[in-house]
Amino acid sequence: MFIRRIPHKNKKTRKEYHTYKLVDSVRTERGPRQREILNLGVDFDLPKEQWKDLANCIEAHITGQKSLIDYPKEVRILARRYAKKIIRKQACVVAEEDLAPDYATVDVNSVENEEARTVGAEYVVYETIKELKIDQKLSELGLNRPQLAATLGVIAGRMIVPGSERATHHWLQNITALDELMGVDFSILSLDRIYKVSDRLLKYKNALEEHLRRTEGQLFSLDEKIILYDLTNTFFEGSGKYNPKARYARSKEKRSDCPLVTLGLVLDMHGFPKKSRIFEGNVSEPKTMETMIQGLSGAEHSEDSFVKPTIVMDAGISTEKNIQWLKDKHYPYIVVSRKKKKEIPPDVDMITVKADDKTNTVFVQAGLAENRETDELELYCHSIDKEKKEESIKTKFQQRFETELLKARDALHLRNGTKRYDKVIERMGRLKEKFKLVSHTYKVIVEKDTETDKAKNITWSLKKTEKTSGVYCLRTSRKDINEQRIWDIYTMLTDIEDAFRCMKSELGLRPIYHQKEPRCDGHIFITLLAYHLLHTIRFKLRQRGVRFCWTTIRNQLSTQVRVTTTMKRKDGKVIHIRKSSKAEPSHQVIYDALNLPCQPGRKLKTIL
Repeated sequence: MFIRRIPHKNKKTRKEYHTYKLVDSVRTERGPRQREILNLGVDFDLPKEQWKDLANCIEAHITGQKSLIDYPKEVRILARRYAKKIIRKQACVVAEEDLAPDYATVDVNSVENEEARTVGAEYVVYETIKELKIDQKLSELGLNRPQLAATLGVIAGRMIVPGSERATHHWLQNITALDELMGVDFSILSLDRIYKVSDRLLKYKNALEEHLRRTEGQLFSLDEKIILYDLTNTFFEGSGKYNPKARYARSKEKRSDCPLVTLGLVLDMHGFPKKSRIFEGNVSEPKTMETMIQGLSGAEHSEDSFVKPTIVMDAGISTEKNIQWLKDKHYPYIVVSRKKKKEIPPDVDMITVKADDKTNTVFVQAGLAENRETDELELYCHSIDKEKKEESIKTKFQQRFETELLKARDALHLRNGTKRYDKVIERMGRLKEKFKLVSHTYKVIVEKDTETDKAKNITWSLKKTEKTSGVYCLRTSRKDINEQRIWDIYTMLTDIEDAFRCMKSELGLRPIYHQKEPRCDGHIFITLLAYHLLHTIRFKLRQRGVRFCWTTIRNQLSTQVRVTTTMKRKDGKVIHIRKSSKAEPSHQVIYDALNLPCQPGRKLKTIL
């Protein structure tokens, strides 16, 4: 083998350029001839004095010979890459119907396994991408083959090994067999192309969301009778000064020391995302509702023919203004009431809506009452678990409040303690504000010494108050459903909380390392696309009774790999067989539930 430099001339510009080809000499009936083995392209830049070393090293890899020469590192890396291309190029696909016995005499001591690449999770993800027709949609949007390969690789990487663009690039080139499933070569994929994926996807955000909404609806016969809406925020690592949406606010992850951005998400009753938008980190949650709900009816439906879905929201968004907007637009709704006084009216009959049938333990009771002023039904709920949690929190705050009151009383008798009456009153005010969750349940008296104008004692006692722990109230405009159905619909909000949890913990949404607004938005949108795939997989598995979380699925599938087995035949030729390892029982459970064959990828055989 040797490398040949071949001159070319551009027909339009008449500019000369060169390509490099790996060539071999062969004997034919008409004499010795030269055969092109591999086109090395125009970007081949290895110094000419190393060409022979590279050709020899490639030949050693292909024929399984052990070289006595220690070639430079860059030569060995190139040789391994080109040898892999030659083997794949000359490989023949072994179909299932061609699995007749193929006996050969081989040297058992020459058998080696190499180039192991993970394939299990990649197989499931790529088949789901094709099922949702994401690849077709991206092609329709104008992505060429290399751009499409990079885009699908990044989305799959976010699902399987969430990390930075650089980490994803390394995974695509060195760890995964995704490129073999897709029929592309990630070894020539540049890092710059990976970074541009988020920019490209963000450009087509609305088109992709509408495509997924329609495709998922057709695939699973989904309806949009119930719409769930909520928001979450996530934090930056860094100042975020180049992103106008990065603002300081109260973090739901207790990272208020970092700038935040807010993600608004609309889900249907089955947990599939329908619409998303990225807001400023300090956005007022109630002000986002109108923007997100508008347009959900779809342009293809008229106002009269389309049955509008029931909107379900938490207390943070369900302001009177938003509820009035829903009424004006004729949207039915079930929302959490923001009323502070949540005692259950005495005339409300409570029924059990959640219980353990085996132990007859009641967890949640609910009762309906009609509010004539708002023309709504109010569902009063009492949760045993919520009551225990709230009572535990109250007890903890009461202990802290009483500890601070005790410190203030002891300070009256210390040398440098606060004794002036007005200062003690001021201190009591600060304590009541700090512990406002429980301070209103206490009667605190500061006794004044009229002669010295100092406080002489502090006493406190608990007031008698109505017990409201574990009680919450739901408001609804729907009068056609009973207590059980209203409560069941409201608890669907846990689906959106589960979506946020999955995106943050399993799909690497947090933290955000990008500092520019488009890259930050692109990072979040890639995570959202990955969640579409994740929820599709999980939804299909649950239909078959498999209730694994995504982390469990990808961990189990990570043990299935594609590997190349090489062995020398008696006649001196080398057999290269590339195939996936046999599926284990844990893999088969997942594949069977997803209706997929248990052997991902094709079996390739090369004899050189």
